[in-house]
Amino acid sequence: MSNVVISGTGLFIPPHVITNDELVAAFNQYVDKFNAENAAAIEAGETEALSHSSSEFIEKASGIKARYAMYKDGIINPDIMHPTFPMTREGETPEIVQMGCAAARDAMEQAGKTADDIDMVIVSSTFRQRDYPGMSVEIQRDLGIKGFAYDMGIACSSATFGMINAFTALKAGTAKCVLFVNPEFTTPGLDFKDRDSHFIFGDVATAAVMELEENAKPENAFRILNTKQFTEFSDNIRSDSSYADYCFDEVPANRYAFKQRGRKVFKELLPLIVTFLGEQLEANELSAEDMKRMWLHQANINMNNFAVKKLLGRLPTEEEAPVVLDEFANTASSGSVIAFHKYKEDFQSGDKGIICSFGAGYSIGSLLVEKV
Repeated sequence: MSNVVISGTGLFIPPHVITNDELVAAFNQYVDKFNAENAAAIEAGETEALSHSSSEFIEKASGIKARYAMYKDGIINPDIMHPTFPMTREGETPEIVQMGCAAARDAMEQAGKTADDIDMVIVSSTFRQRDYPGMSVEIQRDLGIKGFAYDMGIACSSATFGMINAFTALKAGTAKCVLFVNPEFTTPGLDFKDRDSHFIFGDVATAAVMELEENAKPENAFRILNTKQFTEFSDNIRSDSSYADYCFDEVPANRYAFKQRGRKVFKELLPLIVTFLGEQLEANELSAEDMKRMWLHQANINMNNFAVKKLLGRLPTEEEAPVVLDEFANTASSGSVIAFHKYKEDFQSGDKGIICSFGAGYSIGSLLVEKV
């Protein structure tokens, strides 16, 4: 049976950068205004005073220093505290489609493929701007691709699960060449008034071309040796917005927003990740030391260091587990693919690595790859 390869990857970086200092300045101004306006209720014990944030707190807690955003002004305006942009109307192109197409073109160029070569498009992302028609079908149209397309997602493992679906389709013969697209327009899904989460996400899009090895150009190709997936229900990371919200008399203003119980996630998810990766390596008669690189989910530097330290028995070097979240922040499911895209050029034939993401669900997805 033919091997499946990742023959090209792409990355779209939004036009705006928001540093921790900019984000904190806006947040602290909002806090001061809130506390002043609610001084009497705070004094009476009816309302809890809000606390300032700081760049030092954000970097220590997460490793994040900045993030990219499609829209910046509203986010750093203490009177607004959310992205402001025009509503997409019928006949107009949503941001997710624009972002996805840009990353896709980058991946297709690297793989040496045109629209005529591709017969399947998978758009897999945590955040969506529209339920239907599918974003994937619009991207397919805009890129001039025939065949078929579909949307999917499983929160922060959407990217790896999408790539594994592409792998499965190629193995089954239902597609000859798959374009995987992973746009994450995350900033509208954040509550920028929440100290514990306002700094977490950034916008980005990634993409990959996947095909049978005999059809691929070898210079950028990575052979997929093994895939693995895992899910276990937890609501410690959640967003509650629903198409049925209009049916309810009272809907909380931040119902749409990302929420998490961070300490529980750290405590519960990390052992699952370590076990998951350890079992995958053992099943393939490999060890962590056999991996030239681990392109891990970029949610939190402390989580990544903990997981790799458990596997290696020591802290990883920057080359072994590269970090991109300092520049990009948490990009939902895109982080491991960003890391792979940016840190794969030094691989020689036979070098091995792991692309792994994890998050809400709980969910974990992993691809064991080898340079062709």
